[in-house]
Amino acid sequence: MPEALQESSVYWPLILLAAGAVVTYAWRALGVLLSGRIDPDGAVFAWVACVAFALLAGLVARMIVLPMGIVAETALLDRLLAAGAALAAFFLLSRRNMLIGVAAGSGTLILLTWARTELGL
Repeated sequence: MPEALQESSVYWPLILLAAGAVVTYAWRALGVLLSGRIDPDGAVFAWVACVAFALLAGLVARMIVLPMGIVAETALLDRLLAAGAALAAFFLLSRRNMLIGVAAGSGTLILLTWARTELGL
């Protein structure tokens, strides 16, 4: 093996970065080539959308029921109330505006957690 490619070489990060870029852009190019042949109203596309929504719902449920990090220090009731506030703001108050829903849920969780810790509620 040439000396420049030994394990202690400074070129390994560049080689790994280049390999990652090649793989990423190869998949993007394949997606561009196949995108014209995909029927957005077809069964396969509907199935992919359902799987994506199911994964997202599972992740959100996991964040509420089994949180990690600093969110694990909040009460389950606070997380459930914040999720309810987010859903109410998203569906009822803002005509499905994602930013307003996320802001309502985050703000509710922050206020409830603050009230519980600072005010002793």
